[in-house]
Amino acid sequence: MNREEIFNGLPKSPKVDVCVLGGGINGLSVFRELALQGVNVLLVEKHDYCSGASAALSRMVHGGLRYLENGEFSLVRESLVERDRLLKNAPHYVAPLPTTVPIFDIFSGLANGAVRFLGLTRRPSRRGAVAVKMGLGIYDFLTRKRALMPKHAFRGRRTTLARWPALNPDIKSSATYYDAWVSQPERLGIELLKDGLAAGSHAQALNYAELTLAAPGRYELKDDVTGAVAAIEPGLIINATGGWIDIANGALFPATSKPAPLMGGTKGSHLIIDNAQLMEALNGHMIYYENEDGRICILFPYLGKVLVGSTDIRVDDPETVRCEADERDYILQSLAFVLPDIRIRPEEVVFQFSGVRPLPASQDSFTGRIPRDHFCTFVEGVEGGPPVLCMIGGKWTTFRSFGEMAADLTLERLAKQRHVSTGERAIGGGQDYPSDRDRWVDDVAAATGLSRERMQVLFVRYGTGARDVADLIAAGADHALPHRDYSARELQYLIRSEAVEHLEDLLLRRTTLAITGELSLDMVDAVLAVLAIEKQWLPPRVAVERKRFLALLVERHGVDEETLSVRNEQRSALCETTARSG
Repeated sequence: MNREEIFNGLPKSPKVDVCVLGGGINGLSVFRELALQGVNVLLVEKHDYCSGASAALSRMVHGGLRYLENGEFSLVRESLVERDRLLKNAPHYVAPLPTTVPIFDIFSGLANGAVRFLGLTRRPSRRGAVAVKMGLGIYDFLTRKRALMPKHAFRGRRTTLARWPALNPDIKSSATYYDAWVSQPERLGIELLKDGLAAGSHAQALNYAELTLAAPGRYELKDDVTGAVAAIEPGLIINATGGWIDIANGALFPATSKPAPLMGGTKGSHLIIDNAQLMEALNGHMIYYENEDGRICILFPYLGKVLVGSTDIRVDDPETVRCEADERDYILQSLAFVLPDIRIRPEEVVFQFSGVRPLPASQDSFTGRIPRDHFCTFVEGVEGGPPVLCMIGGKWTTFRSFGEMAADLTLERLAKQRHVSTGERAIGGGQDYPSDRDRWVDDVAAATGLSRERMQVLFVRYGTGARDVADLIAAGADHALPHRDYSARELQYLIRSEAVEHLEDLLLRRTTLAITGELSLDMVDAVLAVLAIEKQWLPPRVAVERKRFLALLVERHGVDEETLSVRNEQRSALCETTARSG
């Protein structure tokens, strides 16, 4: 059901059991949960799906090793269970990640860790080998029954430097354990959405739309794409807007009845770096290290580049966050500390991003001590309005269990039963995932007439969902784009089936073109041309979209038009080299 059909239907039937506000990973999760139970549910997202914090995570799927010193054992246990579920349910996007911790002390951190655990200090401190060993022992213990990945291992200084010679030579030892990473979190969010919509016409969703309080107890839904407005009567509202929860509550309640602040988010910024020496130095591992101030930082191979982060800074307005110059300097300084002989040139930072962690309200002076756990709280409606269930906190790894929690509370309020469990349910392109990937690729390539090379690329991007993409590509005339791994028909599939409304939706979230630093100005214009044809945009609208996207790219991601133009030449040179070698 498209947006026009939704707005045409609301005047005839304005009542919905549940309206979910927020199309981030948690909102999409609870939407899917409720849709699978047959609940009449409508999801409303003000911007695009997974365009806020759900697009700005560290790309890790982890148990939260450092949360142990905060005493959050139940969160670590839950996170490890959900991590292992994602390895099974979304194998096309989530994979094991060997992680190595450089250690600079032996006993450091034991006393400070204990007093932090008891709440007697808020300051970070260096963790020594004994403290790290204790934490990893707990990690292994909590996953002992599933044992999907190897147990942790320690190495001495000599063995560590032999394997990672670029590491700071002041290290005393290192430890390696396994967590996981997610290649395309925004796409996984889209697959949750599609799974929910596939449950039936009782499940509907809109991006670029807003729910507002028209009068006490009365709500309106506004379409920011077409300008359409319709009355809506939700029986219950789920506020899953993350860092925007208090802002959303302000729009849902009369000024005299606005709930007390619930959120106190912090900003995390990351850099994507294209440096061959840095990539080689990692030796396929994530390096999980402490900066000199005790702040945890990470760097690991990400889609051919290296992801480095992160910061942890309090913010008041989640709408305007971006990676500031001092954050960029801090991240690069931390990198220079752990890998002192590697120099990063400014042009090698090909992308940057920043998002707000949706943490509970807290006055703690040390942001690392703010709980990372999640919970739900009801704010009862006033003057005839529906109750509002607020989803507080949450980390990306636990989106399924958090969505399940919110859905169960909602089902209880609605006096409905759960019929479907999602704990072992595959997501999107993880459904019917083949044990023999090469054979699957060969079979689909033969059936559709696509080359094996192209089919392999599609399988990496979409898992078993690549079959639908391949079918559409094969069904009509296609043409190449400046980036040789994409074609017009693939983009048409994304536009037609994944609620694409703006150029940024395609280039920042439905594809990885921007974040990997592979987006050129020629590719921007080529993708915009395909989108304009699909949307029947006239030249003035095309010009507005181009200007909007380029402004967003430089403001939020540090990539200007000159950089994109330089990449035109780089892509051309790459294509010529590939053609000669072929």
